[in-house]
Amino acid sequence: MKFDTPATTNPVDQLKVVGKPLDRIDGPLKTTGTAPYAYEQHAVAPNPAYGHVIGAGIAKGRIASMDLDAARKAPGVLAIVTAANAGTLAKGNFNTAKLLGGPEIQHYHQAVALVVAETFEQARAAAGLVRIQYDRTRGAFDLAAAKDSAVVSERDQPDISVGDFEGAFAAAPVQLDATYTTPDQSHAMMEPHASIAAWEGEKLTVWTSNQMIAWGRGDVAKTLGIPEENVRLVSPYIGGGFGGKLFVRADAVLAALGARAAGRPVKVALPRPLIANNTTHRPATIQRIRLGATADGKLTAIGHQSWSGDLPGGGIENAIQQTRLLYAGANRQLQARLATLDLPEGNAMRAPGEAPGLMALEIAMDEMAEKLGMDPVAFRVLNDTQVDPEKPERAFSQRQLVQCLQTGAERFGWNKRSTSPGRVRDGRWLVGMGVAAGFRNNLVMKSAARVRLAGDGKVTVETDMTDIGTGSYTIIAQTAAEVMGVPLEKVVVRLGDSDFPVSAGSGGQWGANSATAGVYAACMKLRQTVAEKLGLDAAQAEFVDGKVRAGGRTASLAEAARDGELVVEDTIEFGDLTKKFQQSTFAAHFVEVGVDVATGESRIRRMLAVCAAGRILNPKQARSQVIGAMTMGIGGALSEELAVDKRLGFFVNHDLAGYEVAVHADVPHQEVVFLDETDDKSSPMKAKGVGELGLCGVSAAIANAIHNATGIRVRDYPITLDKLLARLPTLA
Repeated sequence: MKFDTPATTNPVDQLKVVGKPLDRIDGPLKTTGTAPYAYEQHAVAPNPAYGHVIGAGIAKGRIASMDLDAARKAPGVLAIVTAANAGTLAKGNFNTAKLLGGPEIQHYHQAVALVVAETFEQARAAAGLVRIQYDRTRGAFDLAAAKDSAVVSERDQPDISVGDFEGAFAAAPVQLDATYTTPDQSHAMMEPHASIAAWEGEKLTVWTSNQMIAWGRGDVAKTLGIPEENVRLVSPYIGGGFGGKLFVRADAVLAALGARAAGRPVKVALPRPLIANNTTHRPATIQRIRLGATADGKLTAIGHQSWSGDLPGGGIENAIQQTRLLYAGANRQLQARLATLDLPEGNAMRAPGEAPGLMALEIAMDEMAEKLGMDPVAFRVLNDTQVDPEKPERAFSQRQLVQCLQTGAERFGWNKRSTSPGRVRDGRWLVGMGVAAGFRNNLVMKSAARVRLAGDGKVTVETDMTDIGTGSYTIIAQTAAEVMGVPLEKVVVRLGDSDFPVSAGSGGQWGANSATAGVYAACMKLRQTVAEKLGLDAAQAEFVDGKVRAGGRTASLAEAARDGELVVEDTIEFGDLTKKFQQSTFAAHFVEVGVDVATGESRIRRMLAVCAAGRILNPKQARSQVIGAMTMGIGGALSEELAVDKRLGFFVNHDLAGYEVAVHADVPHQEVVFLDETDDKSSPMKAKGVGELGLCGVSAAIANAIHNATGIRVRDYPITLDKLLARLPTLA
C-alpha cells in the first residue's frame, strides 16, 4: 500500500478498539515471569555452554601479547575466541568500532576475547586467568580540549544559514550569548545485552535483545561473512533499549563465534559493568546559543552551534535539529561540529539530538524571556511558527505547541509562579516553577506485516516488529481487531522474528505509527481477499463482530477460511507527504521543584506534560511512555553523567551503583494530557510517535524551575548540589 495522499475516512476511524486505554496483552506474561527474554530462552537450544566476554583494559593501542594457557586448562573450558582465531570478520553497517577487537584496540572495554565453558561460573573464572599485555598509545578523551579541531560532518548535518544572522544579531536590542554543556549519558536499560546462538550446519539462529531485527540480521551476516538468508534473529521480548539495542552488539556476534568454536549453543550476556564502555552511549555536547530579539520579544536572530565527539568514522549528536523548526526568526545560523575522540562509541539514545539540544535551547529561551521581562510561556507563544522557518512555503501538517503551552499553564497554575526568583519558601525549601517546550520530529518507516485468517475466525499477525516495553503487541492487536471487525481476544500477535515480514522496528519514535500502518495495509488486503471468497463487494463490505455484511448479505468471517487458512502480506510505503508537510510532535513540560536552602538538594514536587502527537492509539500505554520519559528527564537534569577519566579514556562510573538514574523516591506525581489531534498526512492511522517526545524538554523545565526557586542559573548538566551550594541565599 502506497501512502502518498492524505488519509480519508477508513476503518480505523471507527475507534471501537483503537484509541481505547486497554491493558497490555503481554502484561500477564511479564508480571508472572513467563515472557522469555533473550537470556531466559531456556527451551530453544538444548545443552548450552556459557560465554564470558573480556573487555580491553586500555582505550587506545594494541594487544602486545595474550596468554591463554592457564585459561584453556581451567575446569570446564570448551573454547576461547579471539581475533586471532575467529577468522576474517567484517565491520557491520551500524557499528563504528569492531565488535571483536585485536590486535588494534579502538576503545576501552572493546571485546577482545570470549571464554566458553560448561557453566557461567567456570567461564567467568577462566576469563580471570587470561593475561593480556598492551602497548598503550595516546588518545583524545576530552571534548572541550578537542573542540577547536572539530569539523563539519556533511554526511550528518551541513551548516544552515538563512538571512543575515550576524547582522541581525548585532543589531538586536536584546541579545543572549551563552554556552551550555550536556554530559555523556548511558542507556542504563533494565535488561542487559544478551544472546543465545546456535548453528545447524550453515544456518545460524540468534535469540537476542534487539530493537531492529532486519538491521541486526544484516549486520550479523556481514560481520561473519555468511549469506543473510542463513541468519535468523529472534527477539520477542526486550527489557528496554532506549536506542542502545538498535544495532547488534558484541554479545550477539561473540555468541555466534563461540557456538561455532564450541560446537554447541552458547549463551552470552554482557556483565553490567561492561555495558557502558563496551556498547554505545549518548555523546556529550557543548552548545553555544545566540538569540537576538526586538524590545517587544520577537526573535530576529537564532544561532545554535553544537560540538560533540565520536570515534573515527562516527557521527554527531545533532543537537541543533529542534532549533531548525521550533521558533520563528528570519535570520538563522546553525552549525554542528564533530571532534574525533577515542572514547567508546557514541550513538542513538532516546530522542537523539533533540533531547540534549532542548536541554540547552529551552534554558536559553527562559534566559531571553528574563532579559525581556516577559513571561516564559508568553515569550514562546509569541515566537511560534506555523511554517518551516527555513522553507516558509512548507506548512506543518499539525502544530499545536501554543495549545500545549496554554493548556499546561492553566492546568498547572502557572499564574501562581513568582516572577522574581528565590521568593517562594515552604519551610526550608525554596520553591519554583519551570516550563519548556518539547519537540520531536515525526519519522515514518516502510513497514510490512503478514496476516492470517483461520477457520475458527482467529486473526494472526506476524511482523518482525519488536516490543521494547512500549506496548507493540497491544496496539498491533488493536489495529487488526479494528480493521477486521473482531474482538481483541480473537487476535494473536507474533513479533520479533526475522522469518516474519520486515517492519519499521522500534526506534526514533517511528515504531508505533509505522508498524500499525503496515498491519493496517495487510488487514485491508485481507478484507479484499475475504470479500472475494464470500462473493461480496469489498468496497461496500462492513466487518463487524466477526461478520461481513454487504449488499444485504451477511456471512461470518470464519466462513471465508472454511476451505483453508487465508494468508496475505502487504507493506506500507510512504510517499512524499513528509516533504510537502513538516511533520512533528509537540509538548509543553511544566515542573515544580523544591531546593533545600541549606544543602542544595533538589526535589521534584510535581510534573505535567501536555502533548500533541496525532491520534493516540492507546492512551494508557502512551501515558506510560510519557511518564517514563519524564522520569528519564529527571535523571538527565539532576544526576545522570558518565564521568570520563580524561587520562585513561573510559567512563569511570560504569555500573548502576555509580551511574545514578532516577528512582522511585525521586519521582513525584506526574500528569499527562494528550490534546485531541489526528494527522491525516502522517499515515492511515493518523497517529504519530510519543515515546521520545515525552523526554524532550523535561530537563530544561527542571533547570528553569531550579532557577525560579533559587535565582541560580546552571548551564552545565547535571544540576548537582555542588553547583548550587555556594550561591544559595543565606539560611534565615
